[in-house]
Amino acid sequence: MKLYIQKTSVQGAWMWINEGYRKAWLHAGFDVHEYTDILQIDTTEEFNLMAWEYDIRNRDAAIEVISKANKAFIFVQPNTFPEPWGRHPNWVSGVSDGHINTINTFEHVKLWTMCDNSDNLYHKWKQVTTVPLAFDSLTYLPENNKKYSQYDISFVGGWANNGYNEKKEIMIKTFSSFIKSNLKCGFFINKGLTNQQECDLLHNSRLTLNVHDAYQRALGLDTNERTFKSLGLNGMLVTDTVGQLNNLFPNTRTSLSSEELVQITKEYLSLSEKELADIKEQNRQNIQDSHTYVKRVEGLIKL
Repeated sequence: MKLYIQKTSVQGAWMWINEGYRKAWLHAGFDVHEYTDILQIDTTEEFNLMAWEYDIRNRDAAIEVISKANKAFIFVQPNTFPEPWGRHPNWVSGVSDGHINTINTFEHVKLWTMCDNSDNLYHKWKQVTTVPLAFDSLTYLPENNKKYSQYDISFVGGWANNGYNEKKEIMIKTFSSFIKSNLKCGFFINKGLTNQQECDLLHNSRLTLNVHDAYQRALGLDTNERTFKSLGLNGMLVTDTVGQLNNLFPNTRTSLSSEELVQITKEYLSLSEKELADIKEQNRQNIQDSHTYVKRVEGLIKL
């Protein structure tokens, strides 16, 4: 059956999340079509829909499109969020109460979010299912590359601004501790690496590093896509402490201290090659079994 998913041209995390889901729906056998505006969808034929609440923009016509879907999976934002972040529109739903109430009456609409649904943050919406981010196993196909095997630990990312620009300071502090450690660090920030370069770097480095935003560290409700990408490609992750990550991957050692992260890294690197390889293989298999976008789509279909 036909399924519509939004096409985003905005560079950033959402673009890659979207791409991961698009390929996973194709893999599941759906006839996938992309739209830039939900009003472009042809509602005269049967269709399924994966939409984001931003598509609604409080337009009655958008609600009409959703009402005609065979089944719709809509990503929604919380109705309230802890301060100070909840004062910024990045964290709270922009959908009006009237449209929320209408959507709540649609039995064919399934609501989901990447955050753990705690503290009644989604109190205006009907049931919201937590669907964490995942590894795009259909895009990231690594190749062995000795160029990148020189690195003890690697990181690929950008200076993400959450609206309060809190992450840059965390990143600088973390990277500084690693650089002072004399470890061979392959840190690429805003370097424009291709997908294949990033894939091969993470796969061939001995370890990978992850850094989260301030709100993720404080609240622990979600973890970034780099968590799944690093474990899926490399198998060994050194990361700061975040609640959802620790729940999903309890065997991953974490710390909010950049100095302790360096120490954890050195302890991992002191393992024998076989010990390290065995742990990596187990972690990679766990990602393939449970935490790919293919698996996320399978879960959505069952809702």
